[in-house]
Amino acid sequence: MIERQYYLKKLKSYTDKPVIKVITGMRRVGKSTLLQQYYNHLLSIGIHQENILIMNMESLEFDFIRTYSDLNKHIKRRLPGKNKKYLLIDEVQNIREWEKAINSLFSGGHYDITITGSNARMLSTELSTLLSGRYIEIPVYTLSFKEFIQMRLTSVPDELTKESFRLFLRYGGLPGIHHLPLTDEAIFPYLNAIYNTILLKDVVSRNKIREVELLERITHFILNNCGNITSAKNIADYLKSQRTPISVETVQNYLHFLTQAYMIHRVRRYDLKGKRYLEYFEKFYPADVGLRFGITGYNDENISGILENIVYLALIQQGNVVSTGQMGSNEVDFIATFNNRKSYIQVAYLLADEKTVEREFGNLERIHDNWPKMVVSMDDHWGEGRGGILRKSIPDFLLEI
Repeated sequence: MIERQYYLKKLKSYTDKPVIKVITGMRRVGKSTLLQQYYNHLLSIGIHQENILIMNMESLEFDFIRTYSDLNKHIKRRLPGKNKKYLLIDEVQNIREWEKAINSLFSGGHYDITITGSNARMLSTELSTLLSGRYIEIPVYTLSFKEFIQMRLTSVPDELTKESFRLFLRYGGLPGIHHLPLTDEAIFPYLNAIYNTILLKDVVSRNKIREVELLERITHFILNNCGNITSAKNIADYLKSQRTPISVETVQNYLHFLTQAYMIHRVRRYDLKGKRYLEYFEKFYPADVGLRFGITGYNDENISGILENIVYLALIQQGNVVSTGQMGSNEVDFIATFNNRKSYIQVAYLLADEKTVEREFGNLERIHDNWPKMVVSMDDHWGEGRGGILRKSIPDFLLEI
């Protein structure tokens, strides 16, 4: 088990600060493990075990806690007194109206609180209002390529970066795959089971969806078209062409539910000339490329979109706000913004001919500012960049970011 240093550092920086630490992310990305690692950190800095309570709300051990009142009573009983206490609750959204108890406990000033959740609804408008200015969100994602290699090195010390990337591309970054042999026979059924669990528990059950088959078809469309510009209307039109009538509003709702479960990411388009976000036509990326192959088995029919997916996840894992750029009929794959600093990234499978080189570099050359620009691809042999635009291999980019 590797330490998720990037996330642990954030948690540590907010220890004993007047904010509630809210760890969010898709099911099985490692939130529970991170919470356990933070618990171990608290012990290592001298916090006595009797002053820490860690609770996993998916464990039958805490099945008696159903409401905020149950939660409040249990915590007051387990952590009595007015000296500093440390409360860690995993999957807190399973408790009805949990925010009332958390707000009350936090207001007393005696609790350092860390919670996790697998649905964005836990940070809904109501919660944001109740805990306004009192919480910090720490989103957790699947393993980065660097973390993937760290996990593999524990058992395959001589593995090369190129082979690691092949496995990463095929199986994705969910931490649980490293408990299994990295073979199609072992991994794809595991990924398929996770896909079904997320869909049924965090989307269907939570949102009381009756048309499960429609939801599955929309999800499959997104997984198979990652990196393509689309809209709810496009998806509705496609399903109608397959003799599956559905309204645009229903598609919009289902896409919203999938993003709430952190299963897919919605990326808005930004008009680089008009300096504004566009209202229609966006890109959607799965939270993990392995989820797609868990359903269909591995195929590289949309290899460019899959590579885009991987680069996008790497950018948001580092705290970037990411959009896709539009300049007339030209597209820039990613505009990444961090602390008001921008960078522009084009993603290609191979720069195999002059037409491809001209498209990828040319789109960036049309942006007349001084922020860094880069083209990344899977080419083995590298020439120079062009006009100040860098050129890198995708594996190297992922390891350097």
